[in-house]
Amino acid sequence: MSQRHTVTEPCGLLPFLFEHWPDQKRTRIKQCLKYGSVRVNGLPVTRHDHPLRPGDTVAIQVEGDSRKVAPPLPAGIRIVHEDADVIVIDKGAGWLSVARDSGKGKTVYEELTKHVRFADGRNRIWIVHRLDRETSGLMVFAKTEDAKRELQESWADFEKTYQSIVEGVMKRDAGTLRSYLDESNPMRVRTVPKGVEGREAITHFRVVRRGASRTWVELQLETGRRHQIRVQLADLGYPLVGDERYGAKTDPARRLGLHASGLSFVHPTTGEELVFTLPMPAELAKLASSPDK
Repeated sequence: MSQRHTVTEPCGLLPFLFEHWPDQKRTRIKQCLKYGSVRVNGLPVTRHDHPLRPGDTVAIQVEGDSRKVAPPLPAGIRIVHEDADVIVIDKGAGWLSVARDSGKGKTVYEELTKHVRFADGRNRIWIVHRLDRETSGLMVFAKTEDAKRELQESWADFEKTYQSIVEGVMKRDAGTLRSYLDESNPMRVRTVPKGVEGREAITHFRVVRRGASRTWVELQLETGRRHQIRVQLADLGYPLVGDERYGAKTDPARRLGLHASGLSFVHPTTGEELVFTLPMPAELAKLASSPDK
């Protein structure tokens, strides 16, 4: 059985767990927290800094519980946040979001489905959005159909930030890219004139660092079109490193030079604003560390 305690004064979750379960090793408590065995007011919480308020109830699975702790996910998939409605992950480059038509390839969807079904075989997850296989970074999945619908309907209100490494030394410090994209061929999106069948794409950018032959560029999406960043940067003359499909000549990191570093949105059930950030992966950051021009 799990033990339950009631919060009497504001505090952080991890110190509360250490204080009220002194007979458990701290590493064991952290493991329970990581794999969703800690519940606040009946909902699983994985953030160690989750704020507690007076009246909150906290339960934790301890030794002797009948439930097992879910096994760790494969390398390249790390849960950043999980509760009863959503899962936010850090996806490594090389992982497909969901299976292709061929059904081949390891997918985040499959691994997260196994993760949620470890506790109950009836559980499932829903896709909210996708990242290209060779793009790394933040992704959000829904754990209920209602949450999926709410998240997709509010997708335009999500704040989405990307870090990129492009070929060439970008001259402009910042700006906004506007174009119309024809997404009818999902493997090769192209820019079309305004008025032709295509959807408007808007991306804001700023230069973070210039190197001798590459530039580190931060981007914020105002719209979310397929291959939006890849096409617009290529049209500007600065394709992402590793993006041979859109004109790149080099692949120094052996992956696409794009990382979803920031994601913020309103929780579909609680109304709380959730904000997540990730640093640039080391294999990409070092590409922009050559001496500035």
